[in-house]
Amino acid sequence: MSKPNVERIDVNSDQALSTWARKFDASAEQIREAVKAVGNHPDDVELHLKGSRSSSNSERVAKQAG
Repeated sequence: MSKPNVERIDVNSDQALSTWARKFDASAEQIREAVKAVGNHPDDVELHLKGSRSSSNSERVAKQAG
């Protein structure tokens, strides 16, 4: 098993997506969406993913309660 390119995330490689998804505790689709939003640099993708998960549980519950 080869290691992912640490400089860039290759969304065209299922193996790379799987590796980065495990690393960032995200789905392959979340990785694709993050790369589309911020580019394929791993640090940017990680920050984007962390930011998208930053809402608190109480905020999510309040949204669902409407």
